[in-house]
Amino acid sequence: MCGIFGYVGKQRDAANIIFGGLKRLEYRGYDSWGVAVVDGGQIHASKQIGAIGDIGKKLELPESFIGIGHTRWATHGGITQTNAHPHFSSDKSFVLAQNGIVENFAELKKSLIENGMVFETETDTEVIVRLIEKELNAERSGRERGITLKDAVRAAFLKLDGRNTIILATKDGEVIAARNGSPLVVGVGEDEVYLSSDTLSFAPYVEQMLVVENGQMVACKDGKVELFDIKSGKQINYVLEKIDIEDNRIDKEGYAHFMLKEINESPYVIRQLLSENFDTLSDFAKAIKGAKSVYTLGCGTAGIAAAQIAFYLREFAGVEAVSLIGGDSLEYVKLFEVGDLIIAPSQSGETADVLEVLEIAKKKGVKIATLVNMQGSTMTRMSDFKFMNNAGPEVCVMSTKVFVSQIAWGYLVAKIVGGKQKEAVKSLQMLALKMEKYLEDENNMMVVEMLAKKLVGAKDIFLLGKYQNFNIVKEGMVKIIEGTYKHAHAIPAGDLKHYAITLMEKGVPVIFALSNDEAKSGVVNAISEVRARGAEVIGIAPFELEGFDYFLPVPDCLDAGAVMNVVPLQLLAYFMTVELGNNVDKPRNIAKSVTVK
Repeated sequence: MCGIFGYVGKQRDAANIIFGGLKRLEYRGYDSWGVAVVDGGQIHASKQIGAIGDIGKKLELPESFIGIGHTRWATHGGITQTNAHPHFSSDKSFVLAQNGIVENFAELKKSLIENGMVFETETDTEVIVRLIEKELNAERSGRERGITLKDAVRAAFLKLDGRNTIILATKDGEVIAARNGSPLVVGVGEDEVYLSSDTLSFAPYVEQMLVVENGQMVACKDGKVELFDIKSGKQINYVLEKIDIEDNRIDKEGYAHFMLKEINESPYVIRQLLSENFDTLSDFAKAIKGAKSVYTLGCGTAGIAAAQIAFYLREFAGVEAVSLIGGDSLEYVKLFEVGDLIIAPSQSGETADVLEVLEIAKKKGVKIATLVNMQGSTMTRMSDFKFMNNAGPEVCVMSTKVFVSQIAWGYLVAKIVGGKQKEAVKSLQMLALKMEKYLEDENNMMVVEMLAKKLVGAKDIFLLGKYQNFNIVKEGMVKIIEGTYKHAHAIPAGDLKHYAITLMEKGVPVIFALSNDEAKSGVVNAISEVRARGAEVIGIAPFELEGFDYFLPVPDCLDAGAVMNVVPLQLLAYFMTVELGNNVDKPRNIAKSVTVK
């Protein structure tokens, strides 16, 4: 969940470079942040609470060419300056930051305290610092035994349970990082090295990278990179990969928030999808047809995208696809076997709950297909079929354009499996054009914004949909919850009368998403049922019904209508969040990349 960044070079100021890198990593956590640099044989650090702000006001560090930084999503210990990373060793000889959770930290901490170690923070990260100190034993005979810092890091790291990546800088100017589970990539340029949780953070500066695998450690000094196997300590040869990110700008480009900018980029991501290699998609379609069982897998918004992809496979291709939630699929894991296929969409490609399932599936011989938006991700590297969203940076923690890209991809793949590629391409071309015109129409924005101002006073908001739109209202629910911190509940329209009808009363807002499809009549019945109880009906549809109290018109996109309908729901959540004064791009308590279980 956290973001780590390191720099070793000869020309750029480390503090400024690290600060910029952390800004790009802030989607991973923004409870606190810190930067540490090495200058004149000393380590200087600055740590702050909250989101990263104005560098001029918050960073008072000497000019340096070496340092590390961290942006935190709190797991162990409160959000305080003391708990912010990086953490110093007792003798100030090194400083360390972590991304992950030390699952056995309590027992390790107890043992270290019994051995005389003193702790200053509440974090599990400090356990790693003290373990390294214990292994190094610098104040006694560690140096005499010939134990190097790399040896001590290796020994300490092997004692940790859970998914962890650490980075540390020494007063001698060396930066060391080790990985198990949480991501780590190294950007390599001429006489400079960048270490980070994702490629995007250093993409403007270098053209090549090293993706560090689980169980590996890197050591960087004087612009050189050495790679080691953590268990054996042996040095590993490596080959650098080309960084292939078309658009790595992090700029609002005149929009008030990144969320609004990214919603408006949805037509672009659909066109990006249509520019992909269709031969690869055709080969993948054959694999889907030949699979024993097909599962889709994800968490959060990507979990809803996975469910929509499964819907499209069932509807357009006749494939018996089952959607799973990453952290709640234990009963299905037992059923995985050779010949099965899992399709997993993910923005980051690093979601811990999903990776845990994929790792088990891979051991069982299941084929894995992934669709991600981050080059060099763990999910991509373990996949048999690798697909990229190519949606460009998505900075807002609430995913919008990547979700659109994921479900549009699922629509296209399912149509190809069903032998209707040309029809799918034509539909998506039409969808991108109509979506673009919808977003450019100021009247549409005004109508959504006015409704948002009304809804912010609601205690509960219900969303109903059916068929192609059920997962879409679920995603609308997620966006409203993420941005407004209000209760929202998505309900299958056909199930309303079986339980949720008891919640319908005068003034309760109920949002319906409809398309011109076979589910239309069933949804119309549900509208009548809630109106009879006094609920206020908000309709998102390409047609107006007498039962709508409020109408958000969308263009008719037929069997791709669900992809269109998600846009006004995203906009509604956006304008509600703005009206409430909440942080649009950084909602409280959540992060975009969830790398802990």
